[in-house]
Amino acid sequence: MFDKLRAGDTLVVRWVDRLGRNYEDVTANIREFMQMGVTIKTVINNMTFDGATDDPMQKAIRDAMIAFMAANAQAQAEAQKLAAKAGHEHRKAMGDDAYKGRKPSFTTPQIDQIVAKVGEGVGVNEIARQVGLSKFAVSRIKSDTAGAYAKAARWGI
Repeated sequence: MFDKLRAGDTLVVRWVDRLGRNYEDVTANIREFMQMGVTIKTVINNMTFDGATDDPMQKAIRDAMIAFMAANAQAQAEAQKLAAKAGHEHRKAMGDDAYKGRKPSFTTPQIDQIVAKVGEGVGVNEIARQVGLSKFAVSRIKSDTAGAYAKAARWGI
């Protein structure tokens, strides 16, 4: 994005967390955009950050807001990850049937076909075309056939 924007451009983001992975990334990227002369606007709270001001008090207020918003965004992301992890662990604790993971894109008969074709020496791309799966799915099944059968059995497919 840095190579696309120029001085005078306005970058509109939903929230400042879209500008980096963590507090340091977000604040560094916002500062770099402002040094380039790019104005940043947030959609959620309609904030505008630009580097045009020379007033030290305005700079301090702007920098404090950037720091607060970046820290808040990181805290929200971490809380969301923890909540998701707790939910997964709770479902797993409820028993084997409670948490099955994502439904596989393949069925037991397709696994059988893949195993047979691999035994015949057919390539992954050709197997994928014949069976109707992606080459990535075929590769995963080929490398962990027992795991693929177990996953299909969990889902009853």
